Parts: sequence; C-alpha cells; structure tokens
Amino acid sequence: MEGLPPEALEQVAAYFQALSEPTRLQILNLLRTGERSVGELAQLCGYTSANISRHLAFLTRQGLVARESRGTSGYYRIADESVYALCDLVCGNIARQLERNASGRQMFARRVRPAPKGRARQT
Repeated sequence: MEGLPPEALEQVAAYFQALSEPTRLQILNLLRTGERSVGELAQLCGYTSANISRHLAFLTRQGLVARESRGTSGYYRIADESVYALCDLVCGNIARQLERNASGRQMFARRVRPAPKGRARQT
C-alpha cells in the first residue's frame, strides 16, 4: 500500500469493508465449494433472499463474486479466488493471537478455593 494515492486507498478500504461483515464471510465460505443461487444461500445462511441479495450485490461490486443468470434465477460464484488466501492468512493470525493470549492468561491465573467465611482465598 506504500505510496498509493488516497483514491486507491479508498478502493482498498472498500475491498476490506466487503470482508468486514460476518454474513458476507459466510456467503464466501459457502461459495468456496461451488456456485449457488440466492435461494440456496439464503436458506443455508438463515436469512431472507432480499438480505442475501444485498450482500451479494456488495460482493459483486467489489469483484469478489460473479453472477450468471439462468432463466429466472441468478447463480453466484467466486470471481476472485485470492480472497480465500487472504481470509486464511487472517484466520491463522487470529488463531495465533488467541493462543498467545490464552497462554498469557494462564501465566497469571491462580487457583481460587473457598475461604472459611465465604470469601475467596487465592493460592
């Protein structure tokens, strides 16, 4: 991103905004195995077709998914497979961060056992 003009940075931010919503991430995960219709995605996500259509439109504008019409139905597929490498990288980083935080908390954790007058005593 170094040296990019503000207009380019806005496009980068919009791309990341597409990935900042859990429903859109769920849709991308479902499309990982192949194309699906809006109805299928709505059923699998547990949302209305209208809601899923709005998310798909956003993902389409960012170039992450592509739409193909067949009769009266629209089918969506991944247009940019590199999104999965990015998501896998981020998920791996989050997992490592959570592991480090859990290890750090364990260092400071103390076992608490009941004290005689109902107060906690630390050991």
